[in-house]
Amino acid sequence: MIGAGDCRHMLKTLALSHRHTKRKINFYVVESNLELLGRHLLLTSIALESPKLMGLQEKTELFLEVFGNSLVRRQTRDYIVSKANDFIRMVTDLDYLARELPAFDLSLLKFKERDQLEAIFKFWRGSDDRVFDISKCWDNRLRHYLANRYDSRVGVYDWDYNMKLLDRGAGIIHKKEYSYWRETGSAFSVREGTYDVPNKTLASGLIVKTSGGNVPQRGYWGDIVSSPYLAFGIECNEASLMKKTNDTYTKTAQDISEYNILAILHELTTGEKYVLPKPSKETESKEKANSEGAKLEEITEEDEEEEEEEKSNKNEEKELEENGESDQTSVEHENIPIEDVKIHFLPIGSAREINKKGKYKGLFNIIYLSNSMVHYLTEDLRAVFADQAMVITETARFMLELKTEQCQEFLSKVTGMATAVGCQITSHGDALKDSFLRFRFERKT
Repeated sequence: MIGAGDCRHMLKTLALSHRHTKRKINFYVVESNLELLGRHLLLTSIALESPKLMGLQEKTELFLEVFGNSLVRRQTRDYIVSKANDFIRMVTDLDYLARELPAFDLSLLKFKERDQLEAIFKFWRGSDDRVFDISKCWDNRLRHYLANRYDSRVGVYDWDYNMKLLDRGAGIIHKKEYSYWRETGSAFSVREGTYDVPNKTLASGLIVKTSGGNVPQRGYWGDIVSSPYLAFGIECNEASLMKKTNDTYTKTAQDISEYNILAILHELTTGEKYVLPKPSKETESKEKANSEGAKLEEITEEDEEEEEEEKSNKNEEKELEENGESDQTSVEHENIPIEDVKIHFLPIGSAREINKKGKYKGLFNIIYLSNSMVHYLTEDLRAVFADQAMVITETARFMLELKTEQCQEFLSKVTGMATAVGCQITSHGDALKDSFLRFRFERKT
């Protein structure tokens, strides 16, 4: 996987693997910076949290919050700090990593890169949130990107939404949620709470050219145009969530994202396909009552239920304390077991020289390249293709800066690059409708 940018492909593969013939799966991940590898580790570890520690709904909300919000809640920050402490030990002690997260392999990274990863995790756990003012970073990016259009930026958001996103099949994204993300960098407000802590996992370093020379600078250098909704929020297998009323979707991209993540995590946990529960008559009547105004009796019943729940929680906490610290520790480090899966992190920039290592020659059955890394699809890379392989490339469909004809030109160019290395396209893609192109490779003897 070259330049995927997030872990959606890995998570979906892991969740759905039980539907197919059992086989060993190895992911080899190449990214453009180490911060992305750190986020892969964090988001995947959230997905693998034991159900004893975190329910599906809570896990879904936490995942989306870390994945797509510039600002997070304080309890989310505390979780990230806790994980950062674990990751620091894992990256410096590979035996500990093998015990706690055996699905990951960091041994292929250079020693310098593992040291840098350790520094990244230490930055995540830092107590001073002022060192990364992401709201200011976001605004600076907007000012630089929009230039003299900054003061009329709401109109720019509106244009990009109506003239680009809608034309490219992302109408499920609601105009208000897209504009809010463009302005603030926060895509998912799935739970009531105060989102006021910078999401340090979105920080990364960049060499900035100035009049005085090249200067390393930490900031937010990610997407400010397309949105995180594209990863999980525009397609769904559940038809009821994609219904329209008066030619308008009844659900939003946030709803679809929440469902898709919940379905992935459910299948990852149980090994069974997630089925959306049908609303019961009781639920519908309660919703109707709530919309008309709750009665005093219902409020009293809810209060009693909350009191009982609080008592139950306190009793559980007391039992945990009585059972001792060792029992608590054993639960805290328990993860969902994943058999026959290994996720290998490769050194930054290794895509250009991976063919030089004999152990990778003819190894890869599936090769994925993002639209920002597709230039690595060359004769040199062909050496690592298996004799029969699938090559998947991301199109420019959601590169909103590009015009329609530029997207088509990109698709044609990528098709030509794939053909030049001996690939055959499985079906001709549409530049504005297809997010990926698939090619078949067969080595001639």
